[in-house]
This record gives sequence, structure tokens and C-alpha cells, in this order.
Amino acid sequence: MSLQKKIILSFLISSALIAVVAIAGSVSFVEIRKEIRYLELSDSLRSKTLQLRRHEKNFLLYHEKKEFEGVYDYIGQIRTIIRENRNTRNADKLQTLNAKVEEYSATFNGIAQLDLNIRNELGSLKDRLGKGTLYAPIVEATFLESPLVNAELLKNVFGLKTEAPVISLLMDLNARIVTLRKEGEEILILSKNLDSSARDKVEQVIGYTQKAFVILFPLFLIVGMSALFVVSRSVVNQLGLITGAIEKTGKGDFSSLSVPHEQDEVGRLIDAFNRMEQDLIARDREIERKNEELLQSRKLVSIGTLASGVAHELNNPLNNIYLSAQILSKEIGEQDSCPGMVKETVTDIYAQTLRVKRIVSDLLEFSREKPPDLALLNLMDIIHGIIAQMVASGEIGKVRYVSKAPAVVELKADRYLIEQVFINLFTNAVQAMDGQGELLFEVDEKENMVVCRVSDTGPGIPTENIPRIFDPFYTTKGRGTGLGLAIVYTIIEKHKGKITVESRINAGTTFILTMPRGI
Repeated sequence: MSLQKKIILSFLISSALIAVVAIAGSVSFVEIRKEIRYLELSDSLRSKTLQLRRHEKNFLLYHEKKEFEGVYDYIGQIRTIIRENRNTRNADKLQTLNAKVEEYSATFNGIAQLDLNIRNELGSLKDRLGKGTLYAPIVEATFLESPLVNAELLKNVFGLKTEAPVISLLMDLNARIVTLRKEGEEILILSKNLDSSARDKVEQVIGYTQKAFVILFPLFLIVGMSALFVVSRSVVNQLGLITGAIEKTGKGDFSSLSVPHEQDEVGRLIDAFNRMEQDLIARDREIERKNEELLQSRKLVSIGTLASGVAHELNNPLNNIYLSAQILSKEIGEQDSCPGMVKETVTDIYAQTLRVKRIVSDLLEFSREKPPDLALLNLMDIIHGIIAQMVASGEIGKVRYVSKAPAVVELKADRYLIEQVFINLFTNAVQAMDGQGELLFEVDEKENMVVCRVSDTGPGIPTENIPRIFDPFYTTKGRGTGLGLAIVYTIIEKHKGKITVESRINAGTTFILTMPRGI
């Protein structure tokens, strides 16, 4: 059965029920009149109960005889009203109220007796101890209002123990006052409930109840049919929107629908559909991120394999060239008759050989498959050592180094590899700033993770270049192999961490390294 047919059927059933209610309402019309008399009764009880509570509170606060008598007076009035109306239709509720009034009366009698006993005990206490006379009038005037406070005062002033008679009486008085207030509140609630139930059937409905059903029923049919048509059309339109959105989703368009103000079944369906769209978007982004990581890993593996083969093939002849250049340099240096051009050429061969050896060393490091040799170390010792070397060699130039990290940051890592990571990052930062600016190192420890941030105040990285900065051999500098950040990426992955970058043009660059503590 379609949704539209269900709505039509529901409307027809509800209309039939309303007709039944109209007939039943006519029958119950006579009964409503009886509630008017009961309303007068409940209103009187509610008023007497409020007066009773007022006298109770005044008695406990001021201890006046008229308030004491007022409590008993209103208890008697409430009893009389209940006794005179015990045969009414709501006799069970009145009986419950009467039982609660009797409990209240018994509790109040107990308080009155305790009041007398405590005053006797206080009088004998003053005569026996002969001290604290300044406090005695205060205790006598306020023990009904604050029994526990006065008990503590008697302990402190007279040095009484907890088991002393007057202390026990005060504790008992406090318990009874709490009970009295609770019972009084229950009496008030019961009387208000009586009044509320009577007011639900007020006289104003008597005059027009029957006419309302007779006149409004046909009108309800007309309005109901119109509403049914409008609602049906609205539901069908919304379902059409959902159908179109589902077709778009199948084609990869994850656009959300506007949620209607009425949260009916269709509205909840649209809301659930929008949540599904958001989940699909999040999963699509996660899959895209994982694909990028997989692509980067495959790229690094393939290039690493190639780099390893090339480096090993170049290493042996390169060592021979390097040794030969060393020998030539030494021999030329010992001969004064050697032409300057020859000396300059040999020196250049030696320097370029060193440069190629560094490139080969980077290639070998990049392609190294050996897992990291993990050991517990203090990261800050490594950082301080790197900065000290850069200062000693003059490499750091006029760059100001700032550290915002604790003195000890422990994690399990390969000391040599971690040193290489931060040497590359610090060197890149200094070179990006042309030897002038601020190099900031920050550490944030989160549970079992260590988050390091290396920031510079350089010109920043263009947005279009950021996805490529970890690619091997990619560089925008005039010197270098472009392997530095690729090596950093590989090392961090070997430590089961991740590295990301944030950069803005003319505002600097920040590399964020997240590594497990591993302790």
C-alpha cells in the first residue's frame, strides 16, 4: 500500500473515531456538571492547605502561640471538609488526603512535645554549667528554625557530646521537621491535584460541547480532505526530490537536500539521506587520501629500487675517481711547476666528485630497506645537538631559533634516522629564509603520540607545489637532489608516523610530524 493510500485510510478512520467521540461527549455532558460542585470543594481544600503551610512555617520561624494554634485550627477545618464530602465520587482521593493530614498532625504533635522537652533541657543545662548564657537565648529562640546549627553551637559552647540528651533531642527535632515539611508538601500537592482534576472539566464547556461536535464535524471533514490533499501532494513531491537525489548520488554527486520544517516520516527520511550523503563524502575523502598515500608509497618504492641499483653501480667507479682525484691533488700540490689550469681542473674534479658522492649517499639512504633500530631516547637532546652543530658551522646564519618544548620528550626511535629528519627540515627552513628569520620548534605530547612542528618565516610554498614536495627529485632550489623531504617522508613512515605541511605565501611554512611514543 502506498503512503498516500495509508494517509487517506488513516484520515477516514480518525473521522469515524471523532464521530464516536461526539456521541460519547453528549452522553458525558451531564456528568460534567457534577465537576462544578467538586471544583468548589477542591478549591476550598487547596486554600485551607495553603493557610496550614503558612502557619506551619511561621511557627517554626517565630515560635508564636497564635501560629501554633493556627496549625491545629486548619487541620480541624480540613478534616471537617473531608468528613462532610466522604460520599462524593472522588472519595478515594479525599481518603488519601485525609490519611496524609493525620500523618501530618501526628508529626506536628511530636514536634510540639520535642519543643517542650528541649526547652526543659536547655534550662537545666544553663543551671548546671553556668556558662554560655549569651548563647542560651539565641538557641532558645532559633532551635525550631535551625536544629542542627544549634546542636553544633551547643557542642562548641557547652562542650556537649553527640550523645547528650539535648543534642539527641535536637537531632530528632530536625528529622521530624524534615518529615513535617515533606508531609505538608505532599498535602499541598494532593490538594492541588484535586483542584487541577476538577478544573479540567470546567463549566465553560457545558454550553457548547454538543453544538461544537454537530457544527464542526462537517467542517472538519472539509478541512481534513483539503489538508489530506495538500499533505499528499507535499509527500509525493518530497519523495520525488529524494528519488532525484538518489540518482545523482549514484553518479557521484553528493549534494544534500534541504530539510523541511515538519519533521514527519518524509522529513526524517530526508534528514537520514543527508547524513548518508555526509558519510559518503567523508568516506570518499578518506579513500582519496588513502589512494594518495598508496600512490606515494608505490612511487617511493619504485624510485627507491631504481635509486638503489643506480647508486650501487655508481659507487665503485666513483670511489676510484675520488681516490684518483685525491692522489692528483696531492701530487700537484707538491709540484710548483704544475700549470694553474691543471691545478684548478683537478680541484674542480675533486669537488664535483664529493658532490656526486653525497648524491649517491642520499640515493642509498633513500633506498635503504633496513627497519629502524628503535631505542628509547630524549628527542630534545637530538634537537639541541643539531642546532649546536648548525651554529658552530655558521650554517644557521642570522636565523633566530625559538624552542617551545619541554626539556625531556621521550620516544622510541632510530637516533640516526631522526637526526637526519630534523637536519633536513632545519636546513630547508634556513635556506628558505636565506639565513634571516625565525626558526620555531614546538612539541605537543598527546597521550601516546608526539607532535612536532617545525616552522619558518620564509616566503612559503605555492599551493600548487604542496602535493609534490615529498616526491623524490622534486626541488625548486638551484642546488640539491630533491631527495631531502622524500627521505624525511620515508623515515617518518618507517616509524609509523605521518608528516603534513601547512604553508601560506609570504607567511612561512610549518611541517607537522606525528609519531607514536612507542614506550
